[in-house]
Amino acid sequence: MTLYRDTGVVLRVQKLGEADRIVTLLTRRHGKVRAVAKGVRRTRSRWGARLEPFNHVDVQCYTGRSLDVVTQAQTVDAFGAGIVGDYARYTAGCAVLETADRLVAEEGEPALRVYLLVVGAIRALADRERDQSLVLDAFLLRAMTHAGWAPAISDCARCAAPGPHRAFSVTGGGAVCPRCRPPGSVTPAPETFGLLDALLHGDWTVADAAGSPARRETSGLVAAHLQYHLERQLRSLPLVERRPTPAARSGVEITAGVAPRPSEQP
Repeated sequence: MTLYRDTGVVLRVQKLGEADRIVTLLTRRHGKVRAVAKGVRRTRSRWGARLEPFNHVDVQCYTGRSLDVVTQAQTVDAFGAGIVGDYARYTAGCAVLETADRLVAEEGEPALRVYLLVVGAIRALADRERDQSLVLDAFLLRAMTHAGWAPAISDCARCAAPGPHRAFSVTGGGAVCPRCRPPGSVTPAPETFGLLDALLHGDWTVADAAGSPARRETSGLVAAHLQYHLERQLRSLPLVERRPTPAARSGVEITAGVAPRPSEQP
């Protein structure tokens, strides 16, 4: 029996039998780990609540044949308490966790950068100091950078001609010059390119000042770029609630590509 200890974020949980649960964690040193937490669904379990999605935990496991087994769990940060009560932040957080789960495909392979990005994004959502849509888009852009899929923003994605450029092509890799522009390209506003660059490099002064049209365009481009490279749609992404900025609340609310609010469901 090989024991090991690590810190990680709970990405998802699955029921197993009558009282057990399979927990998927993204850990600092061991990458993605799937482990069985025995007895945590019983009402008398003393540490079952610690192994819930969004929580940052310190776990001790031993290596099993197919799945590892959790023997201890201590809470490092209870991020879930600041997220699950807010629908917009909860759906954004679910998109963060699902993206991390998809990007880190191999179990047991270290993925320190993705782990740090997930912890930072979940902490920002739980603190409620920044707009959840900006936090999500910043995480997705930086996670795609780690995977090698980052969209070109300033230079042409095909010929590397210096920009700024007006066209953006998901299939072409991002911003494209007039000579390389393929059919189906879109022409976002210049402010959208500025917001993409600010989110990618952590310039929150520019990001927080962006208007609703730029945020809407940015979210659409980031989501399309991510799902094109993943070659599948994320289940949680269409459910993310995009709230308008205060300046836009007097106008039409942003609803494109977003599921209806619970009160608007048919």
